[in-house]
This record gives sequence, C-alpha cells and structure tokens, in this order.
Amino acid sequence: MTKLSGPMLAPANGEAPDAAVVLLHGYGSDGHDLIALAPHWQAILPGALFVAPHAPEPAAMTAMGHQWFAIDWGGDRLASRQLGVVGARPVLVEFLNDLWTQTGVAPERTVLAGFSQGAMMALHVGLSLDRPLMGVIGFSGAFLAPEGFADAVALPPVCLIHGDRDEVVEPERSAEADAQLRAAGVDVAYHVSRGVGHGIAPDGLAFASAFLTRVSAP
Repeated sequence: MTKLSGPMLAPANGEAPDAAVVLLHGYGSDGHDLIALAPHWQAILPGALFVAPHAPEPAAMTAMGHQWFAIDWGGDRLASRQLGVVGARPVLVEFLNDLWTQTGVAPERTVLAGFSQGAMMALHVGLSLDRPLMGVIGFSGAFLAPEGFADAVALPPVCLIHGDRDEVVEPERSAEADAQLRAAGVDVAYHVSRGVGHGIAPDGLAFASAFLTRVSAP
C-alpha cells in the first residue's frame, strides 16, 4: 500500500507533540498548499504537530499535483466521489495509525481537516473510525457516509464551511452534510461564506479557528 508523506510543522512550543492536525489538500494540489493553515492555528494548539500529506495519486486531469481519487467529469460525479473515498480510505487510515504509533498522540487529540476533495476524505474517514477524533473540519466539501455510519458511536464534532458561490463543489453538499450529521447526533458547526467561491475566505477561516478553540479546550 502507498505510504503518504508531506510537509509538516513541529509544535510551536518546542516540545513533544501532545496533539496532531492532519491537513488534506484538494484535487490537483499537494500538501504544501494546506500546510499554510498551520500558522493560523499554532497559537490555539501550541503543542500540535501539523502534517499535510500529499494524496496518493498524480492528478489525472492536471500536469501537476495529486488526487485522493479520480473525478468522473462527464458522468455521475456523486457516484465517483462515493467510490473514490471508499477506495482512498485505507491509505489514509494507515497514515493515521502510523502517525499515532510514531508520535504517541491519541486519536482524541487529533484533528482531521480538509479542503474540497480533501474535505470529503476528512469527513468520510473521520466519521468511520473506532475512536472519536478531537474534531473534523471540512472546507468546501461533501459528506459521503461510510458504511455502517447509521450505527456509528465514535462521532467527533464537525465543522463545515462553504462558499455560497462555489461552482466546483455545490454549496448544497455542505448543507446536506449539516442536516445528515445533526440527524445522527453529531455536534456540527456550519458556516456559509457569502459571496465566496471555491476557496477559504477570512470569515471561514475565523469560524474554523473558533471551532478548533472550542474542541481543544480542556
């Protein structure tokens, strides 16, 4: 199985990590993109190791970058997303297990955050684990429910942020995720960035930071 790797940032306090934030990039990008979120969150989690692995495959539709799974641009995109997250899940789960073993950080002290396709992976994997994470943050993504989700008990708090003018991943996908997750009893924080397309706006980042502050509080 492919081993994931990518840029990381050591804890700001200079000590051994007591938490981890795993950042999952979108289609056609790589870990260097999402690791840029780390400086915004280091003051909230000064003991956290930030790591942004590159997705396991070269992006099929671009000359550079990576993909978590292929996109069916001309067919059923929802079906291709569902198959894609299921296929990519094992490599991300293995990465998380290796991270926890190597650092001693517990799942309960781990945040899984992603943008676009990375958000789909974060939500799918983060809500399918045997132990609850500290939290899951999804920017401009969609929730593709893992098998057995209806019976899941290890459900972490979730933060959803989406621009209302997103033409890449429909804003309705996060609205649907909000409703589905709340119905399952998940603690959800949901924010719509007005006038924003497929990206992370300052208000969305601030909302995610407030969520992170809340879930990381002792």
